[in-house]
Amino acid sequence: MNAGLVIYNDFALREYNTFGIECTASRFVALRSGEDYADLLRSGLLRESPFFILGGGSNVVLPDTYDGVIVHPANKGIRLLECVDGRCLVEAEAGEKWADFVDYSIAQGWYGLENLAAIPGCVGAAPVQNVGAYGKEAKDVVRRVHCFDIEKGTECWIDAADCGSGYRWSRFKGEWKDRYLIDRVVFSLSSEFHPDVTYKALAVALDERGIANPTARQLADTVTALRDSKLPNPSTIGSAGSFFKNPIVTDSVYEDLKTANPDIVAFPVDDGHYKLAAGWLIEHCGWKGRSLGRAGVYEKQALVLVNRGGCSGDDVCRLANAVVADVEARFGVHLECEAIFV
Repeated sequence: MNAGLVIYNDFALREYNTFGIECTASRFVALRSGEDYADLLRSGLLRESPFFILGGGSNVVLPDTYDGVIVHPANKGIRLLECVDGRCLVEAEAGEKWADFVDYSIAQGWYGLENLAAIPGCVGAAPVQNVGAYGKEAKDVVRRVHCFDIEKGTECWIDAADCGSGYRWSRFKGEWKDRYLIDRVVFSLSSEFHPDVTYKALAVALDERGIANPTARQLADTVTALRDSKLPNPSTIGSAGSFFKNPIVTDSVYEDLKTANPDIVAFPVDDGHYKLAAGWLIEHCGWKGRSLGRAGVYEKQALVLVNRGGCSGDDVCRLANAVVADVEARFGVHLECEAIFV
């Protein structure tokens, strides 16, 4: 086994999740190179024990103890593979912080990630979660994903078109769950900047700043400011970011809801569906700013659940279930958690 692969026992995960939950894992391994990924597969450890892949820990709710192996991608590196006819293929290692990757790409003149600025987490999670914000999603820029197949013990490339990406979804969360370790991702970016300001809140924010033709840096900075105005800083208030998915309903369900609630916030998805603002539904059930035990709903954005101090995964689960029940009782709409309970 590679001397660089070290497995820790009874490892504290407080610093590895943005919710700030105290959790102890039976075993913990940080993967710092492709050799580490290969050595971990050869060790057979992931076939013998339950495991969970924990990157930036920004979208998870941990239990008090995890009786298994926590796998932490910690490999770093960003490389320009080629830039032909204005299309730049950029490879980033799974352990790179997503926000740093976005900033670095802008500085290098590789464009297309600006609307996804300031999203917490790591590069390896982007194709899994199909991260998205302000009108853009990871699937718009991911070209292919390099993985280690846990079942076969081999390496492989998976094209983005085969990942089945949807709203906060991919096959890595479905039938491929616990099958692959992603160690790097290739993105298709542009050497020419074309701002995407179709998302209304982003266009309004730029207008308020007096920016008619934003640079890439100005667009990313505006996105960052919008996120900061709605989401707590994990260094001061623990959270998992947006906790619930915005539910998608049929036209007829939306029309019925709008008749009963004329101010409901929703966005057309396609000819037959609307996406409802989960935060609006939660706020109108009276949860904004409220707490249940040591977990609460954020005062500035009802879509966010926060740590009021010393909260456990069970505290978060109880609050989430209460919110889901109230929204379903009042609006007949079921909320799904975007955050993952480990």
